[in-house]
Formats: sequence, C-alpha cells, structure tokens
Amino acid sequence: MAQSVLGSLIFGYRPLWSLSRSLCGIELCIHEADSTVAIDAQHLLRTLQEIWEPQSPPLLLAPQTRQLLCDLLEHAPPETPWMEVPDDWLNDSSVYQRVLDAKRRGLKLVWRGDIGHLPDAQLARCFDNSLLSVPPLTAVQALKAAPGASPVLAGQMYEGIASRALMEHCLDEQKAHALLGWPTEDVLYSLRQQTPQPSHTVIYRLMKAIDAEQSLEIFEDILSEDPLLAYRFMTYTNSAALGLRTGVDSLRRGLVMMGYGSLMRWLSTQLPHASTEVNLRPMREALVLRAKLSEHLIDAGVGIELRREVYLCALFSQLDDMLGESLDTILHRIPLSERVYEAAGQHIGPYAPILQMARALENCDASVVRQLCEDNDMVLEDVNRTLLRVLAAQTVARPG
Repeated sequence: MAQSVLGSLIFGYRPLWSLSRSLCGIELCIHEADSTVAIDAQHLLRTLQEIWEPQSPPLLLAPQTRQLLCDLLEHAPPETPWMEVPDDWLNDSSVYQRVLDAKRRGLKLVWRGDIGHLPDAQLARCFDNSLLSVPPLTAVQALKAAPGASPVLAGQMYEGIASRALMEHCLDEQKAHALLGWPTEDVLYSLRQQTPQPSHTVIYRLMKAIDAEQSLEIFEDILSEDPLLAYRFMTYTNSAALGLRTGVDSLRRGLVMMGYGSLMRWLSTQLPHASTEVNLRPMREALVLRAKLSEHLIDAGVGIELRREVYLCALFSQLDDMLGESLDTILHRIPLSERVYEAAGQHIGPYAPILQMARALENCDASVVRQLCEDNDMVLEDVNRTLLRVLAAQTVARPG
C-alpha cells in the first residue's frame, strides 16, 4: 500500500477572524516532516480536496519551505485554495516564475509581507489579496490618522495584531478582509475591570433550545460552546444551593440531575448580566476548536464519557486567563477527574500529551508536534488527518 502524504508532513493551523469576529477561514501551515523525503504535491492537494466540504472554512495554504511552495504552485489546479507566498521568497527566480505561471492558470495567491514594503504594480497583479504585518511605527500612524488617511489598506488580511485598538481600526474602520490570530491578551486586559460573564448569545440559544424541547445532546453541545457558561453551570450544579447528593463531574450529568425547569430558571438569572462583548468571541471559538480537536485526538476506542472529559479539559484550559486566578484553584472548585486536574493544571497525566498536541497544532509548532509524536507513540498521519477533519467540520457564515 502506498504511504499517505499525510505521514510526510507536519501541519498547524491559525484561524482567520472576520469583521463580525467569527471564523471566516483557516491558515494551514505545511511543514515537511523530513527534508530528505520528496513531497507529492498533487497527492496533498487531492487529499485536501477529499476531506474538505463545500461548507468547510476557506483555506489559506502556507507552505513552510520554498521547494514545497514551488511544487504546489507548479501542480495546483485553479480550484485550489488560496496559497500564501512570502515576499522574501520572491527574490528566488524559481519561485517568481512559478507565481507568474500559477497566476496565468487562475490560482488565487496571497502576498505575505510588511505593509511598508508592498510589491510593485506589475507583481501585485499576480495576487488576489495580501497578508500584511504592521510594524509599530505604522501602527501608531494608523491610530493617529485622520479618516481616510490610514496606512492600513482596506480589504486586506492582517497578522500579528497585538492591540485591541489596532484590531478595531483594521476591522471596523478599514474593513480588513480578516485578521490572522487575535489580540487575546490585550482584549482581556482592556476588560480587566469587568466581572467575566458568559456569552449572552450562547445563553439565549440554550434557552430557545429548551423552549423548543430539543434533545439533551443539543443542550450539551450549546452549553459546551462557552467555557465560562460551562464552568459556571458546573459550579452551580455542585453548590449547596442545588442540594444534589452526589458530585456532578460532567455537563451531561448536570443537565440530567438539574432538570429542564431548574435549568431554565438558572439561565434566566444569568441572562441579564451576560456579556455582549464581541471581541471575546474569537477567544471562545478558539477554545471550542481546541476542545474539539483534543476530543478527536484521543484513541478511537475510548468511550464517549472519556471523550467529553478530554473536551472539558481543553475547554477549561484557559480559564485562568479569563478569571484572573490560578487554573488549579479554578478547577478544584468542581469535582472533575484527577486526569483533568493533572493535564490542565500540572501538564502531567494521560491527557497532557493530547492537550499539548492541540496547543502545538494551533501554534504551528512543528518541532513540538514531532517530539510529542515520538514521545507518546502518536502517528503523525493520524494526527494530521484528525486535524484536517476537525477543521473541515467547522462552519463559517457565507456572504449573502
């Protein structure tokens, strides 16, 4: 049997966020696992085409070596996802010529570089969009600029945006196509004087689902879309106020023990104080994506209860950033499995490699992915296929 190309690559991903602060695409970083092994670019493109669905997020392919970029540019058909071309690689004549040829064949190419060093008009015509970095001086100029005079170009994609102010300038004022990554740290810092609250949108959706008498599975799925709401729900179900005789260690058990009438009343008390802060949405969605990936990275033979346990472990893995307390303190308020405490709080135990792998994949950290596979008997092909399937299963709002 021919070896899958997925065993010769190391993937990573970064979400693209739209003006509405929702997922609008995925950058797929593609590393060669072994520089001495030639990559079959056509096989890779066919594999992506087989896994990706029409409703899957748009893909931005980001080859991490010149040779891989050249191979993809040479063999990619016009319907291939957008492909990223770093500016400094265009000095290589082999890359430059393949860009020209690819453009003539109808490929969608994205120029990646510093906003202060844009390509000339002739080269710019080869690209359908740009992924721009904004140096500090340009960022200051943008935030001080009069309306219509910002150096931030409208309709482009931006990366490395570390401040909330610049993020809002790019998206809200300059109508950027998307942001790659999110200024989570600065957004949380800007909200530090406010008590963290669950999402108003998620609470309202759950109340509507209860009104419509939908299934327990749907209730659990919605509750799982907000780490703060899920955590607050578990602290409440384990509180003296509810008076349950046994500890609640999962969302499913809490829903069954609480009953829908009590759940609806509790949600009604949460709704008036719920957060409508749209800038927190990417952080929530990124954690949900981490949780889904962790849930699917665990061995296929593991039962549903353990999968949901791993999901919660990843979903709660950044509650310390949100709540401003140590994760160990936060998690020990609820009777979770010792495996969850160990992995999320101490980075040890059976779930730790899974959570570490999910983090490494979202940071496009090829060396960590390789080491985790070696240390924990993870099969690289399986990790890559799992990542692609989880990413392909995400949905985005389509225009119109």
